[in-house]
Amino acid sequence: MADPYQNNVYHQGDGENYGTYGEGGQDGYGYQGDYPPQEDDAASDATEGHDEDDQMYEGEYQGIPHPDEIKAARRAARAKARVTADAVSEQEELAEQYEDIMEDCGHGRFQWTLFVVLGLALMADSVECYVVAFVLPSAEKDMCLSNAEKGMLGLIVFLGMMVGAFVWGGLADKVGRRKCLIIALAINCVSAFLSSFAQGYGFFLFFRLFSGIGIGGSVPIVYSYFSEFLQMDKRGEHLSWLCMFWMIGGIYASFTAWGIIPRYGWGFSMGTEFQFHSWRVFVLVCALPAISSLVGLIFMPESPRFLLENAKHDEAWMILKQMHDINWRAKGEPERVFTVSQIRTPKTQDDEFIEIQSATGTSFQRWVVRTMTLIKLVLKNVVSLLGRDLRMASLLMAIIWFTMAFSYYGLSVWFPDMIKHLQYEEYESKVKIFHKERVEHFHFNFTLENQIHKEGEYIHDKFINIEIKSVKFEDSLFEECIFEDISSTDTIFENCTFRSTYFVNTDFSEEKFIDCKMENSTFHENKTGCHLNYEEENDVLIYLVSFLGSLAVLPGNIISALFMDKIGRIKMIGGSMLISAGCTFFLFMSFSQAAIISWQCLFCGVSVAAWNGIEVITVELYPASKRATAFGVLNALCKLAAILGSSIFASFVGITKVIPILLSCAALVCGGLLALKLPETREKVLL
Repeated sequence: MADPYQNNVYHQGDGENYGTYGEGGQDGYGYQGDYPPQEDDAASDATEGHDEDDQMYEGEYQGIPHPDEIKAARRAARAKARVTADAVSEQEELAEQYEDIMEDCGHGRFQWTLFVVLGLALMADSVECYVVAFVLPSAEKDMCLSNAEKGMLGLIVFLGMMVGAFVWGGLADKVGRRKCLIIALAINCVSAFLSSFAQGYGFFLFFRLFSGIGIGGSVPIVYSYFSEFLQMDKRGEHLSWLCMFWMIGGIYASFTAWGIIPRYGWGFSMGTEFQFHSWRVFVLVCALPAISSLVGLIFMPESPRFLLENAKHDEAWMILKQMHDINWRAKGEPERVFTVSQIRTPKTQDDEFIEIQSATGTSFQRWVVRTMTLIKLVLKNVVSLLGRDLRMASLLMAIIWFTMAFSYYGLSVWFPDMIKHLQYEEYESKVKIFHKERVEHFHFNFTLENQIHKEGEYIHDKFINIEIKSVKFEDSLFEECIFEDISSTDTIFENCTFRSTYFVNTDFSEEKFIDCKMENSTFHENKTGCHLNYEEENDVLIYLVSFLGSLAVLPGNIISALFMDKIGRIKMIGGSMLISAGCTFFLFMSFSQAAIISWQCLFCGVSVAAWNGIEVITVELYPASKRATAFGVLNALCKLAAILGSSIFASFVGITKVIPILLSCAALVCGGLLALKLPETREKVLL
């Protein structure tokens, strides 16, 4: 059987050998000097002239081990485990070696810079989930949307994100984490920009779909990318800190929506065909996190682990050295030398097929061959997730992702919809009913709101320059009346008779007259299209609920980050999901808006620990060659669950609370119990 690993010797321009990839070094790894420590006569020139007494470790007298001693002990333990193990795969050997390199490079300025850049990409994903919800009340009036069109607009983003997660996750394992993330964010930025200018519903829907496809790649790539720059004892904590950017994205979207959308004067128009209202400005502002991340990624390197998996040894070595030097210079130890000279890497054969085909045919034929080959490799990688070694873990993770997303996103829609329903019920309870009233020669110059007029008679009356909101006229007579400059919302006339009545500059459409008789009545300069009323279409409570829900995540995020490596991923996921299931029962006692907001905050604060644990363990369960693919498939399944959950839960608003509560509780209990069967990964190197 051929050895899947290859030995290559690379030389710098001056002929000096700086990297032998394969055999050599302690425990089969290519390290020089530090482990075990160098002899005195072999000390690096970079440390000449330094007195050992001057470099005394200040924790020595307190009995605190030196960090280098801790690293050496860890490596010795791992080496002993390899010796005692019956068989150690070459993949595990590479993982152990890479972990040692990460420990040498340390955790510092490089990782924190990458943390911010990738955090902005994660923040962009969070913002994308809020955009449509915030602009819908304004967009539906601006673009005359029906209920079906509003529903499709609400789901199209999740549909795009589902496709994007699958596509970009698979490509990231074959093309590269950084490259795919840059392309995905660029698609998101361009699509978001174009959607803000789209005047018609069709174009707006199309661009929001592509915006979702672009940003859908951020979550699977960001976690896979960042995890490959972290050492084992930092991984759980810092991946959990990264999750905080999702919360920051929710807060950013809520604040900017509240600050921009109700400001009608922030928009402009070019004739009657092009209107750019303030909600479109908000859509543009929501693209800023993605743009910022895109700019930052230009200065970030590719994952060295991905490069090693694809036999790009030179690039990987240079990036690791760069990371090592940046971190230790920032810590005040510029004399530290990057001691890695040999890296054992797997031999890959996938690219050879592409290169063979590139020697023949036209440019288009070569492009087709490369594209088809890439698609086959991605699909092969997806199928391999159900292989013998990964089948059980993949099935468990799929159920856990689905149940968590189904409950979380379903309740995320149910909470604000229930608040709106309670507001509507309270509004309806205050309706004023007028029965058999007779009004003659009266000038209505004030707003009519939340009223029902039955069997009324209105003779020689004037309705001029007023708003009519939530008003219903039943079996009424209007004789020689004038309706002029009228703006109406939820107003209908049912079984009414209009005699010699004039309608001038009103927005009364045919749909508002149900079984009505028109006798010698005329319409002049009737308003066409939809008309935006920012005072009515933007309820501050919408932004407040989203803001509080995002802010409630903060304590849970901090606690999960601090304890992720202490109590383990499995207990974190299982415990959080089971406690969240218990929290849902409190929803039976939610009879007011304040109560619903309180339970929403409690649920979000508790469930975030499960989300953090799920994302961390997804990264750690899969090897580098399948990591982004697996994350992408599971995240696509998450978005499918979000579509189903939000649709099902929304359909029961105003009907019953029992079914949504029982569904969410059952899903969380099922996922929480299955999570306890997953293998613990907190003390395992990243395969």
